Amino acid sequence: MKKTLIILFLTSAISFAQSAGNSGLSFLKFGFGARNIAMGDAGAAASNDLSALFYNPSRLVSTEMNEVMFMHNEWIQDVRSEVGGIKWNMFSLPWAVGFNVTTVDDIEVRERPGDPISKFNANYFFGSLSSGFKVIDDLDFGATFKYLYEGLLNDESSGYGFDFGLNYRTPVNGLTASTVLRNIGSMSELRAEKTKLPTEFRIGAAYNFNHEPTKFDFILVGELQKYLETDDIHINGGTEIMYDRTFALRLGYQSGYEARNFTGGVGIMWGNLRFDYAFMPFSLGLGNANLFSIQFKF
Repeated sequence: MKKTLIILFLTSAISFAQSAGNSGLSFLKFGFGARNIAMGDAGAAASNDLSALFYNPSRLVSTEMNEVMFMHNEWIQDVRSEVGGIKWNMFSLPWAVGFNVTTVDDIEVRERPGDPISKFNANYFFGSLSSGFKVIDDLDFGATFKYLYEGLLNDESSGYGFDFGLNYRTPVNGLTASTVLRNIGSMSELRAEKTKLPTEFRIGAAYNFNHEPTKFDFILVGELQKYLETDDIHINGGTEIMYDRTFALRLGYQSGYEARNFTGGVGIMWGNLRFDYAFMPFSLGLGNANLFSIQFKF
């Protein structure tokens, strides 16, 4: 049984881990919204829609319309995620509900070299509720509550997490500064030990400007990201070039990861409907991640 558990956790680590550390539930590190991921996953400062509920709930305050979004994540090493959410306004506040269902298929259980004894799927889930409000002029606060679940072989665990964020619209037109503390919480024991959440801190800024004669809009974004259980620091950054609010080209970069750095993607807008695609190549023979999201505002 000990050998089985060792293989189990090694397999999960290979599939999920993107940086060193002692935390688990690494599916919480996955980004949401192909737009954000294509821009280096700098969503704490760049998210301008429903996807803010996964990155920085304070940025929901500046979104006016109701929205619904769904994303399919074809990750590496047979990891797949279905992520979605809906946002509406009630009592003069923004409210958003989100979910993430992540599975790792066909994990092989072995006690010795040769054919596996059996195979199983690992399952992860969170459901969340977010809201926010204006603290003072140009400063917004937001919070998210998450219910968390993980199931590995015959073991299950559940728990909760919180996110708290701030978004400041600076005196410089188009420039915003944002910060967020994510995944503060606790899990019940999984067999004999509690899984630590990947608690993280982010701070960054985004600059939006347009060139009306050419119908081009530009966004530049940069973030510092720090997982509190690790010593490494990541710098995430990216840009978006949009033409006539119809077609967008995006590029991004993430520092401090062994197996990934550059990201890219495109977006197509038609009225209130938007389709986004992101591509994230991995080295070390891990393959490539392809992410698709669709959003509708109403």
